[in-house]
Order: sequence, then C-alpha cells, then structure tokens
Amino acid sequence: MLVKTFGSAVYGVEAITITVEVNWMKANVGFMLVGLPDSAIKESFQRVESTLKANGYTLPRTRIVVNLAPADIKKSGTAFDLPIAIGMLAATEQLNNIEAIEHYLIMGELSLDGEIRPIKGALPIAIQARKEKFKGLFVPAANAREAGMVNNLAVYGVTHIKEVIDFFENGEKGIEPIAINTREEFYNSQSDYEVDFADVKGQENIKRALEIAAAGGHNAILIGPPGAGKTMLAKRLPTILPPLSLQEALETTKIHSVAGKLPENTTLVSKRPFRSPHHTISDVALVGGGGNPQPGEISLSHNGVLFLDELPEFKRTVLEVMRQPMEERRVTISRAKVAVDFPASFMLIASMNPCPCGFYNHPERECTCPPGAVQKYLNKISGPLLDRIDLHVEVTPVEFSELSATKAQENSTSIRERVIKAREIQDIRYKEHAGIYCNAQISSKMLKQICIINTAGQNLLKAAMEKLNLSARAYDRILKVSRTIADLAQSEEIKVEHLAEAIQYRSLDREGWAG
Repeated sequence: MLVKTFGSAVYGVEAITITVEVNWMKANVGFMLVGLPDSAIKESFQRVESTLKANGYTLPRTRIVVNLAPADIKKSGTAFDLPIAIGMLAATEQLNNIEAIEHYLIMGELSLDGEIRPIKGALPIAIQARKEKFKGLFVPAANAREAGMVNNLAVYGVTHIKEVIDFFENGEKGIEPIAINTREEFYNSQSDYEVDFADVKGQENIKRALEIAAAGGHNAILIGPPGAGKTMLAKRLPTILPPLSLQEALETTKIHSVAGKLPENTTLVSKRPFRSPHHTISDVALVGGGGNPQPGEISLSHNGVLFLDELPEFKRTVLEVMRQPMEERRVTISRAKVAVDFPASFMLIASMNPCPCGFYNHPERECTCPPGAVQKYLNKISGPLLDRIDLHVEVTPVEFSELSATKAQENSTSIRERVIKAREIQDIRYKEHAGIYCNAQISSKMLKQICIINTAGQNLLKAAMEKLNLSARAYDRILKVSRTIADLAQSEEIKVEHLAEAIQYRSLDREGWAG
C-alpha cells in the first residue's frame, strides 16, 4: 500500500515541502530509503523501528520503500523521523483515517521510546506550510511557540508519537493547536535590556559617536588602551538602536531558527542581535557554510550588531571575507549543487588597542613598543576594510573625578528617542528607494543628490582630503556621516560644523597617527 505524508527541508532561510512516499510491498524483505538522504536520515529506520516496537506496533517482515520527493534535492537532518514513522504505520494499515494525513505537514526527531525532540527551522517550515495551504502542522512541543507565530495555520506541539497517532485515530481530535498573541508578546519585550548607557561614567564623546553610528547605521571602530571601556560601550549600542519592526523580527527569527540558535519555547526575536565572536573564529564560522550551508555570525547579526573585540587579533583572511558582505548586505554560499543566500545587513562595531602594549597615545602611561611596532600592528587590518568603517573613534581612560561623580548619566531611552527621530527623517527620504533604510546604505550615485554641501563645506572637505590623504571611499563615508549628523540636528542641509565633526571621526587616516 502506498501512503504519502509531508515534511519540509530548509535551504538557506526558506523551506521546501518534501513528500514522504512510503510503499509496503508483500514481495521480498527489507527497507530502502531513497531520495538523496544524508547519513542522519538513513539512520532513521533504526529509530523508527525502535519507537514503533516500544509503543506496541510492528513492522511486517516485507519490503518497505521510502522516497523523499523531489528526489534530486539533498535532504539532511533527523526531522524526517516522524513523517516516516506515521507513513509506515499508515502504509502497513496500522493507522486509520489515512486521508486526513495528507492535509498535515509533520516534522520531528524521534527518540527510541517515541519522545519527539526539537528541530531546526520550525519558523520557515510553518511559513511554507501556510503558503501551501496545509490544514495544520505538527512540530515538537519545544518548537511550537516558534511555529505558532504564523497565523492562519493550526500548529500542534507534540511531545510523543502517541499524541500524533491518537489525533488521527480520533478523527483529528485530542490536541488543541497553540494560540499565541504574537504582536503583544513582541512589543512587550522590545525594551527589556539588562544594560544601559546610564551605567557609563563619562565618555561623552564616545556616546556621541555611537549615537551617530546608531542614527545612520554606520560601522565604527573604537581605539583605546585596555580598561578604557570599549567593550562596555559597544555592548550598550543595541539599547539605542531603533526597535525592530515586525518584518525585521521575522527575518531575524528565521535565521536564528535555521541555525538552531533560538531558545526553547520562544517566539519572535524582539531585540536586535548582538554577536561577539572570539578572535579564533574561522572563515566559515563567520560568513557561513558547511556541506549543508548554515548561517554564520554575520548572518546571525542581521538587523543587529556584530562586535569584533581586539580586531587586529583576528586572522586576516577572516576579516577579508567580510568585505563583500558589508557592501552587499548579504552573503552567497555556493556549493557544487546548491547556492544559498543569507541576509547579512549588520552594523560592524570593532575595538582595538592602539599598539601591542596598549598604551600608544595614552595621556599618562608610556608606550613600550619598539619603533615601527605601532604601524605593523595597525597593518594587520587592511586599508580596504578600514575604508568600510565610517567612524574611527579614540577612547581615552576615564578620570577618577568622573568615575566618582554622583551626577546621573543620560540613559539609553533618551538617546534612542533622538536616534528614532533621525531614522524617521531617513525613512521619508528613502521611501522610494527599495532596500535602502538608512544613510549608511546609500550608493555613491545617490550621494550627489542627498549629501549636497555648500562652498565653505567643499573647501573644508578639500583641505581635509589633501592633508589626511583620504581615499575616495573615505570621502563618501565622511559625506554619509555628516548627513546623519545633520539629521540628528533636524537640519535639512549639511552645514560646516556637521562636516567638521564627521572629519574628526577618521582618526586612523590622520598622517603620522601611528608614528
């Protein structure tokens, strides 16, 4: 008897419906699984057989063929255990109401006693199930809230295979679909941060630079001695970024779902991601990849912040692979038979010591590095990568008088309000430009229309370009940053003071900075 159940395979951040065809033939003996399964799927027969025996069912000693269609797409993972098991029961006539099975998409990994374990990619699977008008979706209970965010689809969270079997035996009754008020949960948790800029004493110039970075979506690098507060400041950047929109939250959640990074029983990612990989990270771990391509850190930072602490300590090859994704805001992982796109629209915030000992340009301590060591240390970061970083900010140690002051510091909420107002201006400005949401994303062609400066500004910029020997890309960055500063000041035109402030954020371009 031939029976069809339905599962789903995830490629990139999208899902493809897979038809699990199970055919029981009385001739011959054996089990055959076809349709380009990987080793994890091939091993499913042992898990399925043990599960069915443990729950009082038998597999006749005849020939069973399972095909995962379309057969020319490689499938991976253990989430096909449950649809294969249900298909086997129906094909061997141990499960009634076979017609109902074809209206549901079923996914889950089985343990040997029938418990259902969590899977990856429940959200894109649920989106695809709704798109193809399935009546309902069965997923592990740990993934139910994640999949339940998709409306107009009955999502059933199950913990044991018996629940699924009883559901079909009882005429599609016995389990209630999960109900989630996605919008209410999302908006209630958007501002729930453990850190705040009010915790930071002093460092007003650094807070200002990060405010500009947040307002325009600009990349920034913080240069300063150990203990100056670079990491503490960077960790607080997400608290002043505009809240995620529902669409952005959905995109971000899909990526984390596919990577298996969502905690159990969670719904939408409500706060902007902050990823801080160690400097020993590999190229593949940063940009994504593998036999079955998975998102890397730059994609997990999508719509959020990627923080690279001690930037020169990262391998040069690792840093160089970021250059293209930083420009295109996506990364394409190509393999012989498949090419997968992952979104990677992130803000890069990096930090570094000014030299190997950490005290070059320190106001009180003397640098002990030999001649040329500072330039050699800086050369670990390529010029093209530095050109893609809009703000170069020098961080100096906080004096004792500021640390011990009892004066209240400005909190993240008030800074965020200014950032949101600046972003609202940019929303109106770029509403007719698809894919552009902030000043950092505008092209060189658009600069001429949007970043118009007067004669005094032209003269100032010309002098700065000649003195600092800036590249053409640095010229573009200065204009973009000055446009953001003008937006924060609610100014329609870019004034000389806006340009002057933007120019000072090119510290690493200054002649003689590294000796």
